Amino acid sequence: MAGATARILQVQAPQTPYAPGQRPAASAQAEALAGLAVSAIAEEARLSPKPGLVDSRGNGAHADLTLPLMLRSAHALGPSFAAMADAGLQAPRVGYGLREQLGALGREAEAVMLSATGGVNTHRGAIWCIGLLVGAAAHASTAGLGAGAGSISATAGAIASLADRHRPVLTGNKGELACLAYGVGGARAQARAGFPHVTRLALPALRRSRARGEPESTARLNALLALMSELDDTCVLARSGRPGLDFMQAGARAVLLAGGAGTVAGRRHLRSLDAGMLARRASPGGAADLLAATIFLDRLSQDRTAGVTAAKTAEKSGFRGL
Repeated sequence: MAGATARILQVQAPQTPYAPGQRPAASAQAEALAGLAVSAIAEEARLSPKPGLVDSRGNGAHADLTLPLMLRSAHALGPSFAAMADAGLQAPRVGYGLREQLGALGREAEAVMLSATGGVNTHRGAIWCIGLLVGAAAHASTAGLGAGAGSISATAGAIASLADRHRPVLTGNKGELACLAYGVGGARAQARAGFPHVTRLALPALRRSRARGEPESTARLNALLALMSELDDTCVLARSGRPGLDFMQAGARAVLLAGGAGTVAGRRHLRSLDAGMLARRASPGGAADLLAATIFLDRLSQDRTAGVTAAKTAEKSGFRGL
């Protein structure tokens, strides 16, 4: 990572995204990464029971979201993630050109999302964090940095820390307004720091749960709860303020201290947390986005047949992902 970081200040010329329908076909390696990204987002959406969130039981604290809508949005983003992966593969270095290209592709992906959902914001945060990680994973593979979660998240942090001249100064979205109102860093700060809540909280919680022999769904719920216990989630702040955030963090810690989602006591606390989140109309969307990022990085690290390393084998076999 030191070599990549040292090259950050070398400026690349920004590249303009292709018009819709005019982008060349993505490489097999990019398609494989995009497939993992879409799967991670879809698997996060299906996971149940998630406190306050859309899942297989229902709409959670949302009046405008459903699981079918979330899944339609996730699958619509596949080509955008493939384009981000190709941008990472083709970038000679971690520099301003790559940052601005990923930013432009991210804004294009938001338009795709809104078109697929009829104007509903389903995955703006996921586009930001997963898009950065997809581009970083692709670039890390060309830089010989491998598919480890640490190197990918560090590369993503280096990309996110660079200025994008074309990014709106203020977007007016709820997460941004919550950052200003409550003095928290939000999704941008999390990315610039290299996703520490993913690498230091969620991934270890996921793997500890697996080591105890718990089902994958329980392991992922425990990873989500680890995120909820510490994250200053701007989605919760926007909906229910600081009291709602305090309730979420304390409730998630109570589940974990009771043994996690796999124990009888933990499940009892989880039901209480869910009921309280619904009563407050609080939905931990930021934690959900980071859980999707956790699933993506975990799959890259453990599933070499689908990850960056094995994608080169897919080139030879004609695999085209999505």
